[in-house]
Amino acid sequence: MKQIRNFCIIAHIDHGKSTLADRLLEHTKTIGERDMMNQVLDDMDLEREKGITIKSHAIQINYKYKGIEYVLNLIDTPGHVDFSYEVSRALAACEGALLLVDASQGIQAQTISKIIPVINKIDMDGAKIPEVTDQIIDLIGCKQEDILLASGKSGIGIEEILQAIVDRIPAPEGNVDAPLQALIFDSVYNSFRGIIIYYRILNGTLKKGDKIRFIASGQDYIADEVGVLKLTMTPKSQVSAGDVGYIITGIKNAKEVKVGDTITLANNPGEMIHGFEEVKPMVFAGIFPVETESFN
Repeated sequence: MKQIRNFCIIAHIDHGKSTLADRLLEHTKTIGERDMMNQVLDDMDLEREKGITIKSHAIQINYKYKGIEYVLNLIDTPGHVDFSYEVSRALAACEGALLLVDASQGIQAQTISKIIPVINKIDMDGAKIPEVTDQIIDLIGCKQEDILLASGKSGIGIEEILQAIVDRIPAPEGNVDAPLQALIFDSVYNSFRGIIIYYRILNGTLKKGDKIRFIASGQDYIADEVGVLKLTMTPKSQVSAGDVGYIITGIKNAKEVKVGDTITLANNPGEMIHGFEEVKPMVFAGIFPVETESFN
């Protein structure tokens, strides 16, 4: 787990999250140039049509730094004000976040907290880097030297961001030998395979063929397929504490899957994870002040 980093990107709409994510994938060769397209993590038709990220997506990035191979699990989040509930899911699965601020727009009503501040679009006309720097310092109390300068469009500062993710975001904690506890942070429906569940494992190990239990519902299922989320789903024989992954059990009814629920093993159950609920006070604390009603 020492080489794992779980993080997300938090920003207001149009501050360049998806473009920055594209550059991170491109820089680390997670995706080749032939497969590269703008907003590669946005695979919903509406997302491409509107140019905004609606669903959270996760992808595993391999990054070599100082001779060590790191696994960076990026959970992309929506920036649109209507989707802050999705953002809170992603935060529950991460140890840290990149806080992305447009150099020409500065801090807006919707902004967050272990974070790496990044001023994006620094090469654009109208960039107000000193002013935005002061805003970020006032917001989170960081030092000026903690703030990174970048351009997702041109690729400026991408290597520095990757290094900061490794250096500043702590490795996940957990015990691979403890009873399984996996936090569900999202799910999608596939017409062929049923509900695909995205989770972050806090403790334990999940293997293909295991009989699992959703603690909130008390329902048991068989793990037909487990794996990690690269550009496409990559099956594995097992995933362990610290990993972000997916599971397919053949569930067809979305109501059987609850975001915030805990996956455990039926024959050796762990306790319910309460990390998802713990995100809410941070949201109420003025991070997303206009969206608190979505939790009522």
